[in-house]
Order: sequence, then structure tokens, then C-alpha cells
Amino acid sequence: MAEDLKKAVRIQTSLLNAAEKKTLVWLAERQPAWITSDHLTFIGFIGSIVIALGYILSNLNINWLWLSCLGFLINWYGDSLDGTLARVRNTQRPIYGYYLDHTMDAINEVFMFIGVGLAPFCNMGIALSAFIAYLLLTLNVSIDAHLKHEFKLTYLKMGPTEFRILMILINILIICIPALQVTPYTAQLFDATVNYGIFDCIALTITALLWVIYLCTLIVDLRDYARIDPPKKWNKK
Repeated sequence: MAEDLKKAVRIQTSLLNAAEKKTLVWLAERQPAWITSDHLTFIGFIGSIVIALGYILSNLNINWLWLSCLGFLINWYGDSLDGTLARVRNTQRPIYGYYLDHTMDAINEVFMFIGVGLAPFCNMGIALSAFIAYLLLTLNVSIDAHLKHEFKLTYLKMGPTEFRILMILINILIICIPALQVTPYTAQLFDATVNYGIFDCIALTITALLWVIYLCTLIVDLRDYARIDPPKKWNKK
């Protein structure tokens, strides 16, 4: 298993990939000796909690979204730097690191998306739908790492870092534009009345895009796997 994980090729074609790589290596080379990859993974986890707290507290005051912005920076620092630190120091642990990293990614995503759903400007149903699509994409990356020996971390030139930046920009827009903070419209969904606003429409568009990306990825991967493992003829005796 360890050899399979070592063979997996990281496919990273995001907009900020080149600059981010240089920045992460620069930071990794300057970490104190007592800092380990596990410490950085934990810092990333703390960042996800800060993100969720900022969104929840925005029910009291919209300016708490600045706390969520800080949380995204903390999460990026820990989650992006832990693997780079291991590679720079040549202390990779392919099996342990793979398990810990992907487990914590899933836990971090739970905090982030539920936090957004508990904010006053986003419907929980939309947030959970986006979370499911994002989780399925994450799961697909893990499957491909084992079956195709590749980590595809980018979709439409967007990776986790670009996603964090997008969320920070959206937070700033919500703080600065009062119209995004309210849910003045109503719609009837089955027997329930649903309140929604402009941000819900934006979130719904992003969610729909995530589902389209996942379905397209699923179709492409199924075609690739069918070529790798073609159907066998059944000889009836």
C-alpha cells in the first residue's frame, strides 16, 4: 500500500499553484525544529473551528465574518503546509499521513459547511448539498489515488486554496453589501415555506457547479476504468 501511495502523481493545475508551492517551501524551511506535520494538521483543524464560529456568531453581528476569514487563513496554513513540511524534511509517512490527512480533511469540511449553513444568510439545505458534492469529489480523489495512482486536486483551475480565497471574498462582500445579508424572498417547497436571499442564489449556483463537476468527473473516470479493466466475455459451458 505504501508503494502505491508513493507512486501516486499529484495533479495540481490551479491558478495559484506555482506561487503557492514556492511560498509553502519557503515557510517549511523556516519552521521551528519542534514543529511537526501533525502539529500543522492540528492547526488546520483549529482553523476549521474558527471558520465555523465566525459564521455562527455572524447571527449576532455580521462583522464576525472577519473571524471566518482569519479561520480560512489558519486552515490554509496548517492544511497546506503539513505535507510540504514532511517532503522538505524527507519525513513522509505515506500510510499514516494519508489516513490522517484525508480524515482531517473530511472533519474540517463538516465544520466549514455546517458553519455556513448556520449563518443567517445561507439556507442549511443548500450548504449541505454543497457539502455532499464537495465530499464526493474528495472521495473520488482518494479512489483515484489507489486505482489510477494520481491525486487530482484541481477542477476548473480551482483547488482548495482558490476555494478558500473565494470564500474570503464572499465574506467581505457580505459584510460590505447589506443586500446579501438578508433573506427577503419566500418560496414554497412541498409543504414548507423557504426564505431565501441573493446569497442563497449565489450559493445555489456554486452548489450546482460542484454537482456538475462531480458528475462529469464520474463519467470520465468510469470511461477510463472501463478501458483499464474491460468487460470479460462469458463462455457458457
